[in-house]
Amino acid sequence: MRHLFSAVAVAVATLTLAPGATAHEFWLSPLSYEVAQGRPLKADIRVGESFKGNASPYFTRNVARFDVLFGERRIDPEATLGDRPVLDRRVPGEGLAIVVYETRDSRLTYQEWQKFVNFVDHKAFDGALERHAARGLPREGFVETYRRYAKSLIAVGDGAGTDRRVGLDTEIVALANPYTDGVTAMPVEVLLYGQPRANAQVETYIRAPSGQISVDIRRTDANGRATIPVRPGHEYMVDAVVLEEREGPVAWHSMWANLTFAVPAR
Repeated sequence: MRHLFSAVAVAVATLTLAPGATAHEFWLSPLSYEVAQGRPLKADIRVGESFKGNASPYFTRNVARFDVLFGERRIDPEATLGDRPVLDRRVPGEGLAIVVYETRDSRLTYQEWQKFVNFVDHKAFDGALERHAARGLPREGFVETYRRYAKSLIAVGDGAGTDRRVGLDTEIVALANPYTDGVTAMPVEVLLYGQPRANAQVETYIRAPSGQISVDIRRTDANGRATIPVRPGHEYMVDAVVLEEREGPVAWHSMWANLTFAVPAR
């Protein structure tokens, strides 16, 4: 019981870390991106920056959606409070598994203007500071809510299949299969409310086999698409964030789309 309460405490502390704080990205981190048919899919949730972060237990109250799409099936991960990894589930047959995880809204009050400035600059929210001033909002004590939308692609057996739109308010869709298509560049599509999001900043964090992390930053085209160079044996985390104005007690709402996958070494 003590272990369970400890796990919950860690989850609360980790999952509520705000975008303006030290931790930024939120992602699904499979223990293996390729599993044999009949073996379980296993994945952690992580919060951190530069593709580095601690694994967090499953915290029921923070989850709006968590499922695995496998062919025509929607599979319940059957996660329970305190589980780590959060995903430990077998799927029938072989193919490409799409793991989907959406948090509920969290709330952040900015007490320092510079933290908001840093966030806006980092994520390239053009004009946000000017709109903040034009709306007559204060530089301290204003509220932002935020929600995370994470996906991960895991190959089961032959890994055949395609990523697809899964109905999140914002999401990143891989337009090729990294496990079967022999890609040297991964085309992705960034969506907002089901529509392509043009001129969105796309950050890709890349982990080499040595463990070294590098970052690729580019913008989507008019069709909401970007193409990311990829290499065998590397792991990828693609991130795109949108910042929207809100009225009333909440000034801003940010939505964080994330996609993880790996390119096989072969």
